[in-house]
Amino acid sequence: MELCLKEIREIVGESNVETHVPLKQYTSFRIGGPADIMAFPSDIESLTRLIQYLSRNQINRLLLGNGTNLLVSDKGFRGVVIHTGKHLKSIAVKEEENRIYAQCGASLAAVSAAALKHGLRGLEFASGIPGTMGGALFMNAGAYGSTMSDVVESTIALDEQGGLCTIRKEEHDFGYRNSCFRKKCLFVLETELKLEPGNYNEIRDKMNELNMKRKTCQPLEYPSAGSVFKRPEGCFAGNLIEDSGLKGYTIGGACVSEKHAGFIINKGSATADDVNRLINHIISVVYDRFHVTLEPEIIRIGEF
Repeated sequence: MELCLKEIREIVGESNVETHVPLKQYTSFRIGGPADIMAFPSDIESLTRLIQYLSRNQINRLLLGNGTNLLVSDKGFRGVVIHTGKHLKSIAVKEEENRIYAQCGASLAAVSAAALKHGLRGLEFASGIPGTMGGALFMNAGAYGSTMSDVVESTIALDEQGGLCTIRKEEHDFGYRNSCFRKKCLFVLETELKLEPGNYNEIRDKMNELNMKRKTCQPLEYPSAGSVFKRPEGCFAGNLIEDSGLKGYTIGGACVSEKHAGFIINKGSATADDVNRLINHIISVVYDRFHVTLEPEIIRIGEF
């Protein structure tokens, strides 16, 4: 690992590499043990070279943006975590073409704000989603009836070996919380969004309306990873959990939110093991009562 560390420092720069980094500092759950190595590439070229190096040497790696939708093991991550949210967040707007170009580490909030500034509609749903473009494409993030698949036109990505490729609109293979990036282990570098011309005030008002709805319905005052479970066919996971009497149910520092039963919150001292056991308990109770198997939406990272 010492040789690996030397090579990584040469690729991304000495100041852009840290070791034994507690990942709870970089996840929305505020949970997670240490990463062996954490790299913060300053540009797309160094990110590409780093992924190529790690692929060639079969070194375990994880791309991390805002750390949302993740549950990182208390044991941490054995390998290299590549953090994109520090430097790789460039956003360019071509207003005359109704297009926005955003790097993988750009936050959805920032991209949505750029759309608003230029009077482009279509990203109102995303303005309150606390993720980056890379994670949003990976999961086909969505809310209030819209998803990233509605606005993504093309993406520049790396394949598993670090080869550059351009993915056209129809090749993204978007599905419910799924995409070609998840299925084929592709790494998002930059994406092109095609929006529609709109009225600034109407776009702003829609964003404010949706964000107020989030504040009212979701436990934003606590660390969480967002919705824990995918939506079962014909119903909502939160309703099933609430109807199972699990609102407020607690294991260790992990608790089913009283405000929205589809969320697990960290009351301040939760471990990944607490959350994992609570997830498994919820799945068991809901199945026993309704014969519906809930499928986690959040991704477990590391050893459980």
